[in-house]
Amino acid sequence: MTNTKKILRLTLISTALVLAACSEAPEIEDPITSDKDNIAITAMKNPTVVEIGSLNDLEALFKEHDYTSESWAKGNREVPRLSFDEFSESWKETSSHMPVKTKKQVFFRLMAPLILISNERILLEREEIKTAALDSQNLKELGLKYGVISDEKDVMDEEKRARLLIQVDIIPPSLALAQAAEESGWGTSRFTSEGNAFFGQWDFSGNGMTPKQQRKELGDYGLARFDSPLASVEGYMKNINTTGAYEKLRVLRADLRNSNKKITGMELANTLDKYSERGQAYIDGLHEMISYNKLQDVDEAYLSEEKLIHLVRK
Repeated sequence: MTNTKKILRLTLISTALVLAACSEAPEIEDPITSDKDNIAITAMKNPTVVEIGSLNDLEALFKEHDYTSESWAKGNREVPRLSFDEFSESWKETSSHMPVKTKKQVFFRLMAPLILISNERILLEREEIKTAALDSQNLKELGLKYGVISDEKDVMDEEKRARLLIQVDIIPPSLALAQAAEESGWGTSRFTSEGNAFFGQWDFSGNGMTPKQQRKELGDYGLARFDSPLASVEGYMKNINTTGAYEKLRVLRADLRNSNKKITGMELANTLDKYSERGQAYIDGLHEMISYNKLQDVDEAYLSEEKLIHLVRK
């Protein structure tokens, strides 16, 4: 999927899908790695800004990068590096008047690159964890980030490195896509348009978006807000990789990796009974979402080596 000073607002006029923008194309920080020539880093530098004025423009961009239903059906799993800044409030209304298939395709094709980019960064972190010396500052920063250590004075050891490797690993794209669709209502929820909340994460800091019906037993909480959809995806993955409620997922994922088995969304979804108060019904819904929309195929997808494309309004 390929920085100007100003990012306006991306509006797909023919369907009024709006991906609102902030002030600049996303600044992608270097992952903690010494390999500055890695394509995962260089491809994310200095994004190419592409103006979009209609759904036809977006579809033409997809076609230019061979990112179409036809290409996918033929087995092409290469995904262009794409980014955008948000779905606007108008998406809820306008998407309700378009074919369901079109709405799903737009949603999945815009979100899939963000998920793959986030996983790519996680794999870079994972490689750093494997190879860094125990006294490495980079390793210590990752230990702090993922909660394996709680203070700069703490010392990393091989046991903590092993714990980090269990925590720092990918989320299958099929699972992330299914949860994004489920939690955001295909990008139509109020929390998605107001704060890029694609995954329904809670925020107890007092800065969250207040739901209309708050569960009093949980205290003063809101829905976490993010600067961009990419930040939302990264926040979701960190949540899965650090929160105690999802330890079962991390253990299963580590078992699959250590057994050289595929890490799939269908498998890991079985562990998410605590993600929603719906419990098993939520898991069943994720399985149905993945199966019906054939999202398991996205687990085989990989990012193009071309530069990041940031979409803006024409």
